Amino acid sequence: MAEQPAVVPPVVAARDVSKVWDAGTPAARPALRDVNFRVDNLPERGEFITIVGPSGCGKSTLLCLLAGFETHLPLTTGELLVNGQPVSGPGLDRGMIFQKYSSFPHLTVWQNIAFGLNLHRARLKLSSRDVRELAYQWAAKVHLTGSELLYPSELSGGMQQRVAIARTLALKPRIILMDEPFSALDEPTRLAMQDLLVELWREVEATVFMVTHSLEEAIYLGDRLWIFSAAPGTIARQLNDIPLPLEPAAVQQSRPEFEAVAREVGELFRTLTRAPGRADG
Repeated sequence: MAEQPAVVPPVVAARDVSKVWDAGTPAARPALRDVNFRVDNLPERGEFITIVGPSGCGKSTLLCLLAGFETHLPLTTGELLVNGQPVSGPGLDRGMIFQKYSSFPHLTVWQNIAFGLNLHRARLKLSSRDVRELAYQWAAKVHLTGSELLYPSELSGGMQQRVAIARTLALKPRIILMDEPFSALDEPTRLAMQDLLVELWREVEATVFMVTHSLEEAIYLGDRLWIFSAAPGTIARQLNDIPLPLEPAAVQQSRPEFEAVAREVGELFRTLTRAPGRADG
C-alpha cells in the first residue's frame, strides 16, 4: 500500500472564536463573535493578511489572542490553533509589532534589536558575538547602518519603528502580528516603511496579520483583506488575491487603477461596518 502523505496543519486556524470581556457578569462586553478562518502554509512565500474595521471591533483583540498574551486568554468560545496546536501563551514562532514605539530607552539601537536574541540565546545556541553580529546585520536590513550606537531618544519615529521591526524579525518568527505599526508616521515615511516591510516579508517568508485603519495600506499590502463588522467583531467580508503592485508604494497616490479599487473597497467597508440600526444620512 502506498504511503499516505503527511497532513500539514494550517499555519493558523480559528474555529468559532468568540471573546467576551468580564463574561458572566453585568459588565460583560462582547469583543469578538464566531470568527472563522484558515491560513495555510505557502512555501517560500508566506501570506500577508490585512485587517480593517471600525474602532473597537476586536481587531487588536484577535492579534493579542494570536500572540498568546495572558491578558487576553482564554477564549470565551471556540478554538485558535497555530500549527495545529491551541494557543496557550506566547512563543518564538510569533512576533508582535505595536503601534507605539516599543524600544527600551536605556538601550542603543543594536542592543534593542538584540534584546530577543539575548533572551533566547541559549535556545538559539548563539554566542554573545553571534548576537551582536546578527543585531548589526538587521540594523543594516532596516537601513539603520551608522545608527547602531544611538539611543531611541536620538531617533525619529520612523527610525524607532524600524528598530521594532528588526527586533521582531531577527528571531525569524513564522507568524508576524502588526497592530497599526505605521499609523503615527507622516505620509512619506509611512509609504517608505510599507516598501521596507514588503522587502523584509519576502525575505523571512512569514505569515503576516496586520491591523490598519488605512484602506489604501490594506489594499496595497494584503494578499487577503478582512473587513471586520462593528463590535462584537467578526469577518464580514474577505477579499482574496489582491495583487501586490511591483511599483513603489507611491502608486497609492498616483495610479488611477489603484484609486478605483480603493473607492470600491471603501464603499464596501462603509456598508459592512455600519452599526446595526444606524440610519443612513
